[in-house]
Amino acid sequence: MNTSDGPVAVIGAGPVGLITALGLVAHGVPVVVFEAGADLSSDTKAGTVLTRTLEVLDRYDALGPVLEASLRLDEIGEVDRATGTSTGSVLTSALAGETRFPFVVNVPQHELEPVLASVLEERAPGTVRMRHRLVDFSQHDDGVTLRLSTPDGIVAFEASHVLACDGGRSTVRERLGVEVEGHTLEQRYALVDLVCDLDVRNPRDYPYLAYFGDREEWMVLVRQPHCWRFVFPLTPGRDAPSPDELRDKARHFIGEVDSVEVLGSNVYTVHHRVASRWRDGRVFLLGDAAHLITPMWALGLNTGVLDASNLPWRLAWVLRGWAGEKLLEGYEAEQKPVAVHGSGAMAEAARAVMDRRSDSVAGWRDAMTRTLLGVRLGADWSMTRSGPPQAGDRIPDLRVFGRRGPVHLHELCRDSFVALHLTDARRRPFLPADGPPGLKQVVVSRWDAPDLRSRAYFDPGDTVRERFGDTVVLVRPDAHIAHIEPWTAASWRSVQDRYLREVHLAG
Repeated sequence: MNTSDGPVAVIGAGPVGLITALGLVAHGVPVVVFEAGADLSSDTKAGTVLTRTLEVLDRYDALGPVLEASLRLDEIGEVDRATGTSTGSVLTSALAGETRFPFVVNVPQHELEPVLASVLEERAPGTVRMRHRLVDFSQHDDGVTLRLSTPDGIVAFEASHVLACDGGRSTVRERLGVEVEGHTLEQRYALVDLVCDLDVRNPRDYPYLAYFGDREEWMVLVRQPHCWRFVFPLTPGRDAPSPDELRDKARHFIGEVDSVEVLGSNVYTVHHRVASRWRDGRVFLLGDAAHLITPMWALGLNTGVLDASNLPWRLAWVLRGWAGEKLLEGYEAEQKPVAVHGSGAMAEAARAVMDRRSDSVAGWRDAMTRTLLGVRLGADWSMTRSGPPQAGDRIPDLRVFGRRGPVHLHELCRDSFVALHLTDARRRPFLPADGPPGLKQVVVSRWDAPDLRSRAYFDPGDTVRERFGDTVVLVRPDAHIAHIEPWTAASWRSVQDRYLREVHLAG
């Protein structure tokens, strides 16, 4: 049976599953999301969305509704619990030259999921199917057959690929026999959402995302749109605290307030565990199914969104016939180091800072800033953002001007590779009218050339050229740089050849 023309099946309607589906829809790939539950999650879970995730949501045309449901903030603070004094803050306005979204947002997961699901329903009605629990699946050369338990009994579904976004207890991962490597901490975290007024009646002037470090007991304070969230470590072996105990513990940090109401609470285990492999034929693991990373510094959900940024465009290129199957190998090759050496290592460092086992309190600010915009991908993997842009970096979202007004670099590559020729438009550099599918080539110059306007962008003051020099920059659909080389009159041909190698259609 030929199922390669079927839709992609996403297993799990959590944030990563929904964002992955939105990415596939944005690239024109048919998708169905299967969720075992009758409703979206109501658990008290992840609550902070970082800048790079905002960029991904914007690329998938889902940012506006998320912002409307969120609380925006431009400061991430570190407070010494013993003295109540600030030991420094990350001011996200420092990113204003890099992104259109120099801030982060707080929104609890149980409020984020309905927003994402609503956007997905608007874009692709009927995509999410509730009460469809995956039982098993079998792969064929040309697709995957799923067996799902539904209110009407067991049903079969034919898919081209399966994307497992079904969480830390992933059924897909278990069926594949994939091991999870790493460790689980004895220490657990307790989370409680409280309705209290720390702005007017009981002003505290804390940043809306604040980390209270202490050797004995640290705390994370998160201002949500409708409440304040408190996160604490629990002593290993102790029973889960009651809501009243959690409320009293919060008061221990913030002092007496006139009124406190417990909205919800959760106790969760802290992991640093990563799947040994993320792909088996046409089946891929994403989010918590691939990596269980402690949510310190918002590294849980946001790391999963990086997976949802990397894989959809690859699938789109392969399914359109624009790329070879080998393009799909880049997903695990790039994202697994991000989880192991990036998010996982930084989470360990964050715990050391919060426990005051590390003296590098100042260093956390640089580390946090790096997490806001992601990491360099590929063979030269790095958490460092200093120096000139390199292959693997996320390209700065700089502004240029098209024929009718401003446009940003990330907008130019939403559903295409784009080659930016940073050269003098007065010399009328040659660019081919047509090229391989999935690639467009444009000139970016401070000289506005009227007869090149269909393929040229005005760069007042050479802003882009100053960052990159006289180069041609090949940018992927996920806004990461694929290649940079010095510009020559023959760059149009060399960048075309490079693109074909990137998508594995040339040797």
